[in-house]
Amino acid sequence: MNLLVDPHCHTISSGHAYSTIKEIAEAAAEKGLKLIAMTDHGPAMPGGPHIFHLGNQRVIPDYINGVRVLKGVEADIIDFNGGLDVPEKYLKMLDIVIASLHEPCIPPGSVEDNTKALIAAMNNPLIDVIAHPGNPVYPIDIDRFVQCACETGTLIEINNSSFTVSRKGSHENCIKIAAKAKEMGATLIVSSDCHICYDVGGFDKVKEIFEELEIPEELVINTDFRKLIDYLNKRGRNVSL
Repeated sequence: MNLLVDPHCHTISSGHAYSTIKEIAEAAAEKGLKLIAMTDHGPAMPGGPHIFHLGNQRVIPDYINGVRVLKGVEADIIDFNGGLDVPEKYLKMLDIVIASLHEPCIPPGSVEDNTKALIAAMNNPLIDVIAHPGNPVYPIDIDRFVQCACETGTLIEINNSSFTVSRKGSHENCIKIAAKAKEMGATLIVSSDCHICYDVGGFDKVKEIFEELEIPEELVINTDFRKLIDYLNKRGRNVSL
């Protein structure tokens, strides 16, 4: 499976990452990627950028080194009703919005609490992707989560860093989520969640799992950057090629 899109990348503006947009785009070009998304954290994350950083991304060129660069955010879910740390007017400015649960922004709840938070987020039409739902710190009802993703058209992220440097213990949950997505026909999106340019386009662990599970290419949006752009535009974005 040839994956040409990395939709989840962090720059130095996230506070705990170590590369610039230019460095990430250059590394992406060297690896043959066609599209990346800049998805720095929302302001609730300690060390994260000011909200103006997210709103001013229009100054970023659409292409750097021949790589299409989407302007986005990894918004932090801050309550079990799916509330985010990024106001709606900023979400509407962006090309892509990822939402996720992080301990500095919301304490882990019960399976019901965590599932409720993700389902509420998916019912927000301004949220395109749920990131790293396999995090064992936030156990969820996988059947209900994937069913809601199917109903709302939200992309389910399988995050390569969950198998390497982040969210220890995610492996089994990620396999269950990917398998359930295959069963129900939910669309998956693969990301590196890179925090340094050398890791952009790093999908090796996820590709191994997809091969084992025989995930069909039609359920993975990363195989053509146009697929992601078409998806975003159908959701009301205005993303050009």
